[in-house]
Amino acid sequence: MSTASFAEPARPERIAGAFAPVFARLQPHMVELDVFLRSQVAAFEPEVRQMADYCIDTSGKRIRPAMVFFSGWREPAVVSPELVRVAAVVELVHLATLVHDDIMDDASVRRGRRTAARAFGPVAAVLLGDTLFSHALHLASQFPTTAVCLAVSESTRRVCAGEIIQTMRRGSTDVTLADYRRVIDLKTAELFRVSCQLGSQLGGYPAAFGEAAGRFGRHLGMAYQIYDDLADYFGDEKHIGKTLGTDLASGKLTLPLLVLMDRLAAQERAELLEEIRGARSPQLPLHLRQMATHGVFPIVAAAVQTEITAAAAALAPWTQLAPTPLLLSLCDVLQSQVAALQAPTGV
Repeated sequence: MSTASFAEPARPERIAGAFAPVFARLQPHMVELDVFLRSQVAAFEPEVRQMADYCIDTSGKRIRPAMVFFSGWREPAVVSPELVRVAAVVELVHLATLVHDDIMDDASVRRGRRTAARAFGPVAAVLLGDTLFSHALHLASQFPTTAVCLAVSESTRRVCAGEIIQTMRRGSTDVTLADYRRVIDLKTAELFRVSCQLGSQLGGYPAAFGEAAGRFGRHLGMAYQIYDDLADYFGDEKHIGKTLGTDLASGKLTLPLLVLMDRLAAQERAELLEEIRGARSPQLPLHLRQMATHGVFPIVAAAVQTEITAAAAALAPWTQLAPTPLLLSLCDVLQSQVAALQAPTGV
C-alpha cells in the first residue's frame, strides 16, 4: 500500500490507473451483482418498480460490494452466489441511505443525474428509501443462517441512528470532534465494517480474520467519510457526480469546518457560527479562501491518512491470506481519490 503524501493533486491519468487494476479483478463479480440487483426490481410492486430501477443503477463506485467480494476472496477466483447476495444487501442499504440523505440535504444531483427526491418528489422518495431498506433485510433473511440477517439488521439500525444524530445536530454549533467521529462511525464506517465481516464469514475464513477485516472496514469507512466531507468543499461536481457545498448549506459541522473554526479569528468564527445556525447566508467562497489561508486541506487529508494507516495495521497479521492485498488496494484507491481533489491556492 502506498503511503504517498496528499499534498500534490494527482493527474487524471494517475487516478484512472489506480482504479483500473483494483476493479478489473472484480468485473465478473460486479456483472453478477448488477444482474442480481436488476432481477430484484420485479420483486417490488408494479407501481414502484420504475422508482426502484432508477435507484438501482450501475454508475456508483460500489466500494461496499467490493469489500464484500475482496474479504471473501478465494483463489482461483470464483463468483460466489452467497457473496453476490450479501453484496446486494449492503448496496441496497447504502442506496436507501443515499435517497434519504439527498432529501435532507436538498441535493439535486447524485451520480451525475437528478436525485430520487428531484425525480419523484421528497415524500415518495422517503418511502422509496424505506422500501430499499426493507428489501435488503428480506434478502438477508433468505440465508440458511440467521447470522447474516442479524448482522445486517443491527448495522442498518446503527447507520440510521448515525443519520438521526447528525440530523438532530444540524444547525447546532455545539459539535465536538468526538461528536463528529461518532456520527461518521455509525452512519458510514458501520456498513464498511459489516461488509468485510460478512464477506470473510461467507468466504469461510477464521473468525479472528473476520474481526480483523471488520476493523479494517471500520477504519476505511472513517477515512472514506472524511474524504467525502473534504470533497464537499474541494471536489468538482462533474467529477464527484453529486451536489457539492451541501454540508455548509444544511448546517453540518464536518471536519473541514471544525478545523477551520479552530483557526479563525473571533469575529470570523462568530460569523461562521451564524451561518451554521441559519442566521446568516452561507458564504462558501469566503470559507474556501479561509481554508486556503489556514491550511485546512492538508490537515483533513492527513486525518484520512491516519485512518488508512490504522486500517492497514488491522490486517498486518494476516498478510498470508488472499483477501489482504486486495483489501489494501482499496486504501490505494482512496488515497488516489484524495490526491485528485484540488486543494485551494488562495483568494
